[in-house]
Amino acid sequence: MPLIRSASFNLFVEIVLRIAILSLFCYMETLPPFVRVILPSELETDCKYPRRESYVPGGALWAIVLSVPCLLSLLAWGACNDCNDAFEILLAWSLALGINGVLTDTMKLIVGRPRPDFFYRCFPDGVETADLQCTGDPADIMEGRKSFPSGHSSLSFCSLGVASLWACGRLGALGRRRGSAARVLACLAPLVVALCVALSRTCDYHHHWQDILVGSTLGFTVAMFCYRQYYNPLGSELAGVPRVVSSAGPARHDASPVKDPKDIESTPLINGGKKEDKWI
Repeated sequence: MPLIRSASFNLFVEIVLRIAILSLFCYMETLPPFVRVILPSELETDCKYPRRESYVPGGALWAIVLSVPCLLSLLAWGACNDCNDAFEILLAWSLALGINGVLTDTMKLIVGRPRPDFFYRCFPDGVETADLQCTGDPADIMEGRKSFPSGHSSLSFCSLGVASLWACGRLGALGRRRGSAARVLACLAPLVVALCVALSRTCDYHHHWQDILVGSTLGFTVAMFCYRQYYNPLGSELAGVPRVVSSAGPARHDASPVKDPKDIESTPLINGGKKEDKWI
């Protein structure tokens, strides 16, 4: 009973923290960025690209970002018959998304870099004022100062990065099942989708290439960090298996690579032939 109460409390804390992080992210989305001085030469060269509609609108981006964990969880539960994995992937993904969102918005608000199409956000009619005071819509102008880093890039590489890491672990692409082109392609497919989303931001002139590079790196780094909080190393014999509580205590254990299959039976992940669920 004490162990059940402790596990329930830990799960409650995990959920509350995620709600807090995601709420902070939503609040930061409404804040104005730092108003950086833009030199006339910069305005004429780096910020005078035409305004275009997004090739990947915000609605489409969020559809991709939010559908990934649902599909992975259903796959783990339905195809792999692993309820613990189905829950752990949701924990890893939700933590990664919240942290990535807060970090991305923090950088956007502090840097305040103008977008490539900032000139036409500032002067919709294409005519500069003598004092360079913007005449456009205030909301467009504020959004035009949030170029660095790319939110589309960081969000897509974070969410789809978790999917790629999960597939890599499940398929053992970096472990004992290396050497299969099909497994490699299955692991890389989510990253290719994320790359297409990121590169589309240069085609619609919403971001500079530096914004996309930093955003993509940030998103995938957060995905890797959060994935490893809940799963064993991708190169181990237990790659793709969630890290669970040992029967001897509450500490989690990483599974290091083993050569003898018999060694797997001595790991704390096995108890009576079944994996323990740390939440019950």
